[in-house]
Amino acid sequence: MNDLTAGTMPETQPAVARPYQLPRSLGRRLGRSDRSQLAIWFWELDRVLLTLILVLVAIGLIAVQAASPASARRLSTPDETLNPLYFFYRQLGWVTVGLVAMFIVSMLPKREARRLAIIMTGIFLALLVLVPVFGSEINGSKRWIGYGLTLQPSEFLKPAFAVTLAWILSWKIKDPSLPVMTVCILLTAFVAVLLMRQPDLGQTIVFIGIAFTLLVLAGLPLQVVGLGLGAGALGMTAAYFLYPVATQRINGWLFGGGEYDQVMFAHKTLTGGGLIGTGPGLGSNKFNLPEAHTDYIFSVIGEEFGLLACAAIALVYFAIIVRVCLRLLEERDLFTIMAVAGLTAQFGGQAFINIAVNLQLFPSKGMTLPFISYGGSSMIALSIGVGLLLALTRRNPFQDRSMLGSEWSRP
Repeated sequence: MNDLTAGTMPETQPAVARPYQLPRSLGRRLGRSDRSQLAIWFWELDRVLLTLILVLVAIGLIAVQAASPASARRLSTPDETLNPLYFFYRQLGWVTVGLVAMFIVSMLPKREARRLAIIMTGIFLALLVLVPVFGSEINGSKRWIGYGLTLQPSEFLKPAFAVTLAWILSWKIKDPSLPVMTVCILLTAFVAVLLMRQPDLGQTIVFIGIAFTLLVLAGLPLQVVGLGLGAGALGMTAAYFLYPVATQRINGWLFGGGEYDQVMFAHKTLTGGGLIGTGPGLGSNKFNLPEAHTDYIFSVIGEEFGLLACAAIALVYFAIIVRVCLRLLEERDLFTIMAVAGLTAQFGGQAFINIAVNLQLFPSKGMTLPFISYGGSSMIALSIGVGLLLALTRRNPFQDRSMLGSEWSRP
């Protein structure tokens, strides 16, 4: 019996430690055998956030197509009649370039994404200094630089500025005595002065909003927060008295006349289609809008696709902000939290300002609606910003976040 048992039973082997492997079925489903950079990017990426952004891009193309005939007619001259879909075709090109830029930036490791933002801050801050000297004047403001193909440095500076401020504020992890808040306040003040020289009050408000958000997250004392709010009120008052453009827009918003009539007509266009709209291409009020394809594209959407479509777009922006906040709940790294918060504040604040102008809640600001308004600088800069956002929120789905330290906070 024992001989038979010995002949049929395997010998006992010593236990050998094996590296952890995913279950075979899960491995096949996730394609874990594919270790290419593209595969790693795909599984670490926040695909829900990317989907929401792509939804906005698709909505933007439809909206620009609807608004393009109105702007093409307004900007046509006796010597040159623009194609009704002129701005739509150009926007297709900008969207293509923007999506490629978003894809490339989102594949960067966190350190490389941070380094890119810092380099961009230096380059576009220098260009912002040169705008008053070499810039092109359009509608009474110098905001663009370049010959033939122009760009707006402030658009590209916004996302880079948010990440750079987050990096500076994260220095306090290494040395709490460093005057990081003072450095950030001085840098923001310098940018604000450059923007008000153009003048560009809307972009100035966005930059100050980004800095204020990050400083509060970094632990700015409540007394200083109060002083900052008071300084902001004084700044708006000073802008009213010192800058004719701000005076004109605020007076029009408060007392009527001038550009306020345009804002009122934008509101009339917004509500002219009722809940479900007049239908694509059937709007008529849009032909009287000053910037149907940029500043007032939200009103064009309201006329042709209805207030329900406008509400759905607002919900998409809200969903993006909520998604990012949920993504940060398990984050332990100070730099990542602040950088993502700054990028989200820029994105959400810009959308809020544009929608508020169309609803007559704010005076005209010349602010584009993210991923929906026409514009090369705006589209590409926003794409880079979202690329940074996707790069910073990438994570290994099988890694325990509670075990991570502050690796990315070190300067």
